[in-house]
Amino acid sequence: MHHSKKLLGTASIIAAGGLLLSSCAGFGGGGGDDSGEGEPQNLTFTTWASETEQAAFEQLIAQFEDENEGVTVDLNVVPYDQMFSNIDAQLASGDAPDIFRVDYGNLGVYSSQEQLLDITDYFTQEEADAFVPALWEAVSYDGAQYGVPHQTDVSALLLNTALLEAAGITDIPTTLEDAWTWDEFADVAEKLRASLPPEQYPFVYNWQLGGTPRWLSWLFQADGALLEDDGVTPAIDSAAGEKALDFTKSFFEKNWVPPTSSVKSSGYADSVFAEQTAAMAFVGSFLVPDMEYFNEFDWTATFMPVDERGATDLGGNALVATAGTDSPDLAAKFLKFMVQEDSMETFCAQTMELPTLLSLADKDIAYTTRPDLMPIFVQQATTIEPSDVKQLTSPYMAEIAVVLQDQLELAFVGGQSTADTLANISAGITEITK
Repeated sequence: MHHSKKLLGTASIIAAGGLLLSSCAGFGGGGGDDSGEGEPQNLTFTTWASETEQAAFEQLIAQFEDENEGVTVDLNVVPYDQMFSNIDAQLASGDAPDIFRVDYGNLGVYSSQEQLLDITDYFTQEEADAFVPALWEAVSYDGAQYGVPHQTDVSALLLNTALLEAAGITDIPTTLEDAWTWDEFADVAEKLRASLPPEQYPFVYNWQLGGTPRWLSWLFQADGALLEDDGVTPAIDSAAGEKALDFTKSFFEKNWVPPTSSVKSSGYADSVFAEQTAAMAFVGSFLVPDMEYFNEFDWTATFMPVDERGATDLGGNALVATAGTDSPDLAAKFLKFMVQEDSMETFCAQTMELPTLLSLADKDIAYTTRPDLMPIFVQQATTIEPSDVKQLTSPYMAEIAVVLQDQLELAFVGGQSTADTLANISAGITEITK
């Protein structure tokens, strides 16, 4: 999944595309008992990670170990597509790692099943209030805290400069207020389709596999909703839902996107863009370092299109401790270390991801890769609204995402009608939330 990958207003700017994931496998069981200061203690930490994320994790773990005599943290980096099936098996067998990473959409699956360490008492109210409220709420369940919001990221639109110029497209929006409307975006896609050879496409969208909930950005842009305010009643079968689905179906009907880039494709949007198979790509900020490394052409970024409003996806991840850890105090200490201001700033600067602390919302973080593009992602993040976050962090989202993937695949490449697709999604949500 392309994770992962929001802010809710300028102070809330810190409010799932192809990860070039490490293939290192291996999971460790729980660490040793909490013991006296200076005595050997061990934590195991399992995550997926891009190369830049892994390097940042390793740097911060080394710092934590230096600051805590006798403590070691064993980092296990695994492919995202293996992550949660392995975690599930380990939780069932009592051999789960002490710490693991989880995207906001999957967090509720674990917190609602009493599988995570309740860290409520480890944080003062002042410390809790330091986070963007919507993201602190995203790591809570039934009034208790089950993790820390480590980072967030959003998607924006990457552009192959030469391919757009060849199509006569030179007026690229540089402010959110000037972002292309759906009609203007469609015009850009048509110009590119006319300019490009058959084996190249105007754009590619990052909704493949675990990234399927990113389709909801189009629903939100049309001012629609997935769920009603009660969090269980489906709201997608609406005029806005019809408009969003019709528009995104047209991507395939008009040959604007590769026919093999639907939601069940095994190829990710960033790879398609890097290969220059697509002139534009919707990509999360966390993949910018990989794009800078792999892209052998000039490229830039602009904003996602707007309709009734702007919107983007809720990317990013939390860090959690398992309920069965033998070292709850040490696990909580590590979680707090990872989200203290200097640790978070270090991680985000290296990974092109956005912080979740309010104190870093307006800070000029020294991003190490393409700092010229970061203002685009920061502004894009302001289009996320609190209602979006509430829906995207629903405890039911992991199950709903499966329904979305099945039904959108049928709509995009299986010939299923818009009406049937929306009705089937609604029926699936009702079955899940009843």
